[in-house]
Formats: sequence, C-alpha cells, structure tokens
Amino acid sequence: MLKFLNRVVGGSGSGPKDLPYNIGEPYPSAWGSWTHFRGTSKDDGSLVSIFSISGSNAQDGHLAAARNGVKRLRTVRHPNILSFLHSTETETMDAATTKHTIYIVTEPVMPLSEKIKELSLQNIQRDEYYAWGLHQIAKAVSFLNNDCKLVHANVCVASVVVTQTLDWKLHAFDVLSEFDGSNEASAGPMLQYAWLVGSQYKPVELLKSDWAAVRKSPPWAIDSWGLGCLIYELFSGLKLSKTEELRNTASIPKSLLPDYQRLLSAMPSRRLNTSKLIENSAYFQNKLVDTIHFMEILNLKDSVEKDTFFRKLPNLAEQLPRQIVLKKLLPLLASALEFGSAAAPALTALLKMGSWLSTEEFSVKVLPTIVKLFASNDRAIRVGLLQHVDQFGESLSAQIVDEQVYPHVATGFSDTSAFLRELTLKSMLVLAPKLSQRTISGSLLKYLSKLQVDEEPAIRTNTTILLGNIASHLNEGTRKRVLINAFTVRALRDSFSPARGAGIMALCATSSYYDITEISTRILPNVVVLIIDPDNDVRSKAFQAVDQFLQIVKQTYEKTNSGDAAGAAGDGMSSMPGNASLLGWAMSSLTLKGKPAEQAPLALVNTSASLTKTTSNDSSAMDTPTTAPAHVSSTTDFPDQHVPESPTSTDGWGELENGIQEEHESDKDGWDDIEPLEEPTPPPALANIQAAQKRPVSQSQPTQASLRPKNTAKVIKDEDDDLWGSIAAPAPKTSSKALNLKTSRSVDDDDDPWAAIAAPLPTTKARPLAAGRGRGAKPAAPKLGAQRINRTSSSGV
Repeated sequence: MLKFLNRVVGGSGSGPKDLPYNIGEPYPSAWGSWTHFRGTSKDDGSLVSIFSISGSNAQDGHLAAARNGVKRLRTVRHPNILSFLHSTETETMDAATTKHTIYIVTEPVMPLSEKIKELSLQNIQRDEYYAWGLHQIAKAVSFLNNDCKLVHANVCVASVVVTQTLDWKLHAFDVLSEFDGSNEASAGPMLQYAWLVGSQYKPVELLKSDWAAVRKSPPWAIDSWGLGCLIYELFSGLKLSKTEELRNTASIPKSLLPDYQRLLSAMPSRRLNTSKLIENSAYFQNKLVDTIHFMEILNLKDSVEKDTFFRKLPNLAEQLPRQIVLKKLLPLLASALEFGSAAAPALTALLKMGSWLSTEEFSVKVLPTIVKLFASNDRAIRVGLLQHVDQFGESLSAQIVDEQVYPHVATGFSDTSAFLRELTLKSMLVLAPKLSQRTISGSLLKYLSKLQVDEEPAIRTNTTILLGNIASHLNEGTRKRVLINAFTVRALRDSFSPARGAGIMALCATSSYYDITEISTRILPNVVVLIIDPDNDVRSKAFQAVDQFLQIVKQTYEKTNSGDAAGAAGDGMSSMPGNASLLGWAMSSLTLKGKPAEQAPLALVNTSASLTKTTSNDSSAMDTPTTAPAHVSSTTDFPDQHVPESPTSTDGWGELENGIQEEHESDKDGWDDIEPLEEPTPPPALANIQAAQKRPVSQSQPTQASLRPKNTAKVIKDEDDDLWGSIAAPAPKTSSKALNLKTSRSVDDDDDPWAAIAAPLPTTKARPLAAGRGRGAKPAAPKLGAQRINRTSSSGV
C-alpha cells in the first residue's frame, strides 16, 4: 500500500517524486557500487542517464564518497568529462529500515564495455576508434592533473562512458582529490576514499599506502598508471584482475607499446605525462583522429585549408568506421554548414553521409540543415543545393517545399548568372510536384513565362521541357491556357532549333490534354509548317508529330462514326511513343553530375543523338554553360530574331510577367503590333501632311494599300510576321470584337492572364480600322467617312 501511494504522489514515472526524470532499465555494468539507468525527462521526454547508489546509513562510506563525486562532477567542466545535469538525495522507508539513495542525472551515455560490444569494430577501424577514444580520455586526465592539480586515482574501462556521438568521457569522481604535494612529511592519506579502488589498479606506492612517496611524485603519476590499465583492458578485451597481467603486451599495438611501458614505469617520477602522450605518440596519428580534430577547430582554419579538406572528405568518409561517421562527423558537418563555418564543398560530403542513413534518420539529422541552407546568401551553397536536389527532394514534405524552400529557390529565376537560372529551372522537376496550385499559377508559371524568352537558348529549351514534365501537376484550366500557347507561340517559333524540337516533343508528350478541336485548329497548323524547317532533326520530329496527331484525329473520327466518341482522344494518345519520351530526356539533364561546366548542357543533347547534328554554333551552345546569346543564333538568317508573333491576339505569357517587376516593353515580347490602337489622333493639319506624303504609294493600290503599309513596317521591326502570315488561319467573324476587347483591358488585368493567347486565331484584316487613327494611309479615309473633312481642310489651306 505504501509503495502504491509513493508512486501516486511521485507521478506516473518511476523514481522519487522530487526527481523530474523517469528511471528506465539499468545497464548490466557500472563503476563501483553505482547502478547506471536509462532515463527520460518528464518535461520533454529527452534522454538522460541516471546513476544511483543506496545505503542503509547516511554516514555509510560509499554514500560519503558518492557525495564527494557529486560535488566534483558538478564543479569540474570539460568536453571530455561527463556533463552533470541534476542530483538529489532521498530517504525512503522500506519496511522497518530507512534507505538513503543518491541520484545523479547526466547526459545520455552508455558504459564503454557495452558500446564496444555494440559496435563490433575490427582491425584498423577498431584501432582508429580506440585511438580517438584514448585521445579524449588522455586530454581529460591531463586537464585534471596539469590544470586542476586533481588526482582521479581510478582510471579504467569502468570509469569511461560513451555519448550518443561516440565520444568517450571520464566519470566516477568518488575518489577524486586535490594533489597535496606541498607537505611531503605528512603521513596521512592524501586520497580519503582510496579504499574504493581495486588493488589491481593501484600503483606500487598507492598499494603500500606510502603517502610520502605519493606526495613526492608528479601530479600525473597515479593517473598515468591508471591510463596504462585502461589501455590493457581495452586491447585485451579482459577486465584486469591482478597487476601482473599488465606485463602481457601481446595485444598492445606496436606504435603504442613504448608509451604504454612508460605509463606503467615502476618509478613514479619516470611515468609519462599524459599531455606528452597526446603530443608525441605516433599512435594517435591516423585518419579518424585527424579528421575529427580538424572539424573541431574548423573556425581556426583558413578558406584554402577548408576547401581542400571538404573536397577530400567524401572519399575519406568511406574509409572511416561507418558508425563514427554517422554519429560523430555528420553532426559536426551539419552544424558547421548551418552556422557558416564550412565551405560549399562540405555540402557534397553531407549529402553523401546522409545517403547512408535510413529515411527517418535522414529527415531528422540532415533535412533541417538543408532547409536552412536554402536561405543562405552564399551563391556556391545555392548552386550545390540545386545540383543535388534530386538526392533529397523526395524527402521534403509538400508544406516545407511550398512555404520554406520555394520562396528562396525562386530568387534564382531572375539571377544574373545564366548557370544559376538554369539550375533553378531544372530543380523544379523535383520541387514543382510538391507545390500548391496557388504557388504554381501565381508564381512559378510567371517565372517560366519569362524564362521561355530568356537570352540563353539552352534555358528557353529547358523551360519547354519542364512545362511538358509538370503538365500533369497543373489543373485543367491552367493547362488549357498555358500549354498550347507556350509550345506553339513560343517554342515552335524559337530561333534555336533544339528549342523548336523540344516544343514538338512537348506537344506529343502532352497530347492527352488536348481535345480534337484544339488539335485540328491550333496544334496541327503550327506543327505542319515545321516539316520544311531548315534543321533536319526538327523536320523529323515534325513529321512524327503530324503522324501522331493525325492518327489521333483518325481514331476520333472512326469512334465518332461508331457511336463511341466519349474519351476517344485520350484512348488513342496513351499508345503514342512521344508520351514517354519527354520525361526521359528531361531527367537525364537534371541528374547530370560533375563539374559546373558539365551541368549546363541541355537535356536534349544528352538523350537525342539527332540533335547533335544541328549547326555548329547551336551545338556549342548546348555543350557548354550558357553564355552570350550571340553564340547561339549566329548561323541563322536573322541573327537578332526573337520569338515570332502568334496568330492569336497577344502573348499571355507576357501578361503573367507583370507580377515579377519587369518593364512592359519586355513583357510584350514582340506582341506590340496593336500598339497603334492606343496612339492619340494627330491634329488635322499633321494628318493632311502625312496623307500627302503617302499619296503616291496609296494610289497605286487603292484597295490593298490600307493593309500593307503597317505590315511592311512590321517586317522591318520583326521579320517573323511574314512567316506567320503565310500560315495564318482565315479571320473569324468575331475578330473585330477581340480587338475591341483587348483595347479595353489594362495591361495589369490579372483576372484571366491566359485568356488573351487562348483566343481563336484572328488575322490582321481588322487592323486598318484602328490604323486610320494613327499613321494610316489616305485611301483609308473615305471608308471611315473622313474624305469630306480632308477636302475641306485642303481647300482651307
């Protein structure tokens, strides 16, 4: 009944009520009379270690020594000494007896003997790990002896514990005492609790209780002997039972043997100081010790040393013990990157180490650091993240990508570096599927619209590729407004032949999203003209696309005749080879690894052998990082040719760009042929002068002259008008309404930014109606009822 009440008052967890920790299962071994338990915090559930020792009498010698240990552990702080968190002493009634218990709460650790069994290291990896552990314990002992003038007096395997990061730490401070060497004549015990130390661990002078000799000895004499006992137990795998076993050196590494023998010298004054052991021993010169030591003093290294180290680290990590790399090096590396002390090449090593973790561990240990790095202003870090996004992109949640990652990645779309713009574009193949429809429509498509008229041809081509790949992640309304216009108005009329080829392949790969009307009126008319393209590969793709879409039309016709028109287009498209081709060559571009110079080539070059047969300047632009646009289009007949005009009203991609702080002139992108509608009407006198200047031209063709002067001027401005005019569809009956509607809309109207380029195909026949208000020819005046006014004005003059 009493035990039940104690549990109720003390809380749901085990342990005394005034201990804010839950006591778990004990470890099988611990130092002295202590018991080592696993534990957790009652507040946040964090892991801890709990040490307890009990006695029936408050004046018990073990309890007195334990109190000394608690006091020393609380006051002595060092990276290689166990970290103290909490302590308490309780008194409980058990039947008729009183039980006194002391609790010490520390960071979570495990006994060294248990950790060695768990790791099961062999050969050189075992020796490297032991060297690192001994190096840490030697530093802790040196700190106590040389800096604090304290004597531990019982250094052995039982007094060493291992943290979660596999660091070795010294504890068991029950016997710890000040070194009193000033009073050599004193015969009293210098170590009050030396009786707790086993006789097998005591040096000769301590075993004989020769305190005068102890005081004459150096401060490190007793603990140097203990360190020798630790080395013997460590390499022999046996617990020391008697002092004579220390002479068995068969298991001691040869590089450590001379120092081992000096540590166990029979004369205290000749024993090796632990500080000298750290500085001079060849045994501690190995890859693991050097690597961890470099990481711990990273802030003291210059940029050249850091760069060299991190470039070697990925290969070096494969040679080190895997558990130590993941539990020790990986946290150090993540912390260094997060706080800016590591160079950009460290990101490659971080991701390589992270690939050895399970999915759950990767999400906990690596992903938080990566997400924080996306906010870095270091361009090299950003490039590294984008180059390796395929390695961690799948592990990112949709919410993290949409809210924390994409806003930082999107800045790369408008970066001045073409290489960074292209990497940002390629990363969207992994990140776009995790974006919300609001982000895709409101932000991503605006950036892609701008990139499709980028000065670099490789970026324009990859934008088309990306649109084809993410089409399945767009909603139906967005697909209707975007895909056909982006692939036909922009891609198929690009001056760069691989971009035109990419547009054809994108249309084929997304054919399942188009109905029979769109195929017949908007896709086939634009693709057919490319069967006479100057580039052989474009012609070949155009023929394939025409065959594919004609097959779709034919299947639809046959099913319509058979009474099964529903879903006809979709049924016939899944079997087309083009649907599977687009994803392949886009992925090959994204997963390309190597130097930055190898990252920029377009995806089309990697997968389509036929594209390598393009003109020499086109190929060079694809095989190297994107540079100046002049190198791309120098072999064409129109060196400065940009995206040609569309047969459909204005380019809606440009309208989307209003939200990206761009100039309106660049947003029009060659679609400024309706600008005269906005021009003010000139004064009558000026109109007469202009009409007189153009009278000889207009009189030669009284009917058609009103149409041609505007088009002629446009050819000078943009040489693609004639090409589009040759395949322009007949003017729809509502073409004039479309023009009037456009003039009434403002440039910043975002209600339906894709409606403009989604309209039916008008021609330019309606243009002279508006042209008469500006720089129109005189023969157009009689049709507008202005002939009588002109005559009156002439007579008045």
